[in-house]
Amino acid sequence: MSGHAHTRKVVSRLARIEGHVAAVKRMVEDGRPCPDVLVQIAAVRGALDRAAKLLLEDHMEHCILDSLRDGDAEKHLSELREALGTFIT
Repeated sequence: MSGHAHTRKVVSRLARIEGHVAAVKRMVEDGRPCPDVLVQIAAVRGALDRAAKLLLEDHMEHCILDSLRDGDAEKHLSELREALGTFIT
C-alpha cells in the first residue's frame, strides 16, 4: 500500500481503534452498564468508518487513477464495486 497519501493516517487511526476496542472489552469484563458499552461501541464504529473513508480516498486517488493511465480501469472498478458491496451492508 506504499505510495498512498493517507497510509500513515489510516495506520494511526487503526492503532487508536485497537486500543479503544481493548478498552471496550475491559468495560464488558468489569461489568460496566450496557448503555455505556454501547456508546463506546458506536464510537468505535464511527472511528472505523472514518478510517475506511480515508482508505477509500487513497484507493480512488492512487489505484483508480493509476488504472486509468494503465488501461486497467475496468478491473479496478470491479474490485472496488465488490469491496463496497461488502463494506456497505
